[in-house]
Amino acid sequence: MRRAEEKTFTTHDGTQLFYRYWPAAASRADRAIVLFHRGHEHSGRLWHIVDELGLDDFAMFAWDARGHGRSPGERGDSPSFAASVKDIDVFIRCVADEYGIGVENIAVIAQSVGAVLVTAWAHDYAPRVRCLVLAAPAFKVKLYVPFARSGLRLMYGLFGNFFLNSYVKAKFLTHDPERIRSYENDSLITRAISVRVLLALYDAAERVVADAQAIQLPLQLLISGADWVVHRRPQLEFFERLGSTVKEQHVLPGFYHDTLGEKDRRLALDKVRDFIRRMFARPFQAPSLLHADRQGFTKDEEARLGAPLPPLSLKNLQFGVLRLSMRTLGKLSEGILLGISTGFDSGSTLDYIYRNRASGVTPLGRMIDRNYLDSIGWRGIRVRKEHLECAIAAAARRLKGQERPLRIADIAAGHGRYVLEAVEKLPWRPEAVLLRDYSDINVRDGAALIAEKKLGDVACFVKGDAFDEESVASIVPRPTVAIVSGLYELFPDNVRVTASLRGLAHAVEPGGFLIYTGQPWHPQLELIARTLTSHRDGRPWVMRRRTQGEIDQLVASVGFNKLEQWTDDWGIFTVSLAVRA
Repeated sequence: MRRAEEKTFTTHDGTQLFYRYWPAAASRADRAIVLFHRGHEHSGRLWHIVDELGLDDFAMFAWDARGHGRSPGERGDSPSFAASVKDIDVFIRCVADEYGIGVENIAVIAQSVGAVLVTAWAHDYAPRVRCLVLAAPAFKVKLYVPFARSGLRLMYGLFGNFFLNSYVKAKFLTHDPERIRSYENDSLITRAISVRVLLALYDAAERVVADAQAIQLPLQLLISGADWVVHRRPQLEFFERLGSTVKEQHVLPGFYHDTLGEKDRRLALDKVRDFIRRMFARPFQAPSLLHADRQGFTKDEEARLGAPLPPLSLKNLQFGVLRLSMRTLGKLSEGILLGISTGFDSGSTLDYIYRNRASGVTPLGRMIDRNYLDSIGWRGIRVRKEHLECAIAAAARRLKGQERPLRIADIAAGHGRYVLEAVEKLPWRPEAVLLRDYSDINVRDGAALIAEKKLGDVACFVKGDAFDEESVASIVPRPTVAIVSGLYELFPDNVRVTASLRGLAHAVEPGGFLIYTGQPWHPQLELIARTLTSHRDGRPWVMRRRTQGEIDQLVASVGFNKLEQWTDDWGIFTVSLAVRA
């Protein structure tokens, strides 16, 4: 057996998570495999994989997810599904940084619930790892009780979080008698799972299966042929939609859910070993997404959303009724009225969303406004604001540690509320804060907000075009932190975005930081396209999504390296922090 070292790492919220590290046979490994356990289990249950794979030239790592094994947290629970996905991102970066192994030289093997977490991470964070192996991903758990999921969601809404014990007996996980005995006698097995985690697991799985085209990493999918725990159909749908140019699927007849712990697991492990060897036998190369605005699935999606619906179709009639109601009864809501007059993507609308105070004519108007403010997209926008504040604080701390000045520039700030409120929360005042926007209304109202917050000694607001490369490049004073938030998502053309980013690359000091946002997914894209208008001449607000991989590549193409990312619980909006090389 390979010797394991017991370690901990500090994740994004300060929690210390436990992991095991198996050094490679060589004195210093330049490649690694990171393993993620099933729900209810822990890293010790993966030790046999480390030994039986026989890849002794790879360093190997496996964590205990929070709430599992020897990691802290209430058993079977997590603050949120998104928090656990970010834990994965931090863990992978820890392996890369602490052990000097490039992310592109890391392979990931994950099972069941761990495989769903890893899939969401691959979708939302676009990591540049070498390859993924997913064994029996729990995209849809078999609950067996009719309407169980609806009932659990109702109870969660009424009573808050509670816990369920796993109904699965060890004998339905594997045919291996020793694995059955060890499961039944392992005191570190977590049999409970919180309903919060279970429901979020379902939601995230549906999202990543539906949008699997966004995942372009080399991937091997192992499907257990006699799985009592999860459904097979979503696994097949995921594989069919997967955007990877290198992908393979293997159905293992007679296998129960514990695919890599089955009695005949050598059949699975042989496939895993061969796949990983093949992926490392060739140089790492990620597919280029720099021209995804010209062709690709998000371009096709944009074209569909921009095309008129058949006049007599049910969908067209439904959206027509909604448009009519918004322009009649909806005008009782201050937020809807503001969106109609200035555009639902305008700086004025976003500032209203940030303030989150329902207002309107009559109690009915205020009720309509509250429902409007509570739509999932606007909730995501407010979380994005919180994450922008986190990113600004993170960049400020890094600069403080380097004894460098903090000079902030936002090239499309809207009213600038998220920047100014982030500055207010910093323990020290920046040297300069420059806010820019193309809209005269935003410049006027942003300047008023600076005065209201008494930041006039360090902050100013000027008019500027975020897509004018020369203008952006000549920003004075030269920023150490540049911000572009909520802008590129509104413009499908990568040529304009790249020009803007080149300007930022010239403006930002070497070693300075860029904070940028993304929108890799949205559950209401068609609703927005068919019912809401943009600030650009009142046209329908039709968006082309950029996958996280695409926006990251655009940023990297001008010389910025991504350091950290924040994502909301729904996977809609991302905030990333990058450093200028």
